[in-house]
Amino acid sequence: MDLADLAQRLDRAADRVGPETNRTVQQQARLGRALIRENASGRPGPNVITGDYRDSWGQPQPFAVPDGGGATLGTHAVQARRLEYGFYDMTDSIGRHFFQVPRPHVDPAVNELSDQYVDAFKDALDRIFGA
Repeated sequence: MDLADLAQRLDRAADRVGPETNRTVQQQARLGRALIRENASGRPGPNVITGDYRDSWGQPQPFAVPDGGGATLGTHAVQARRLEYGFYDMTDSIGRHFFQVPRPHVDPAVNELSDQYVDAFKDALDRIFGA
């Protein structure tokens, strides 16, 4: 590597950090949503009856952070926590007992994505510091 060119290369790389980081985060958020929706499409995750719950996982909402970007991914569906974690020996206000086994669909997606997340950012670094 030519040291005379180093400062110029670092300046170019600095200009790419924010856009590449944001692009990678948004891509991973979209992938996370797809994995969650896939896992919420039948066993071992929750079964699909109407598709409303699966569809409640809307598009990731991007937000700005210094030199990059972030994304919020979630659902406002009231059954989300119950489906993910289940509940044991719950009694409602009129005395009915409920038992529901967990149907994890978010945690498996996060675990699968976390392995890919590192590789995605290694690729982003290659794009940032590449030629």
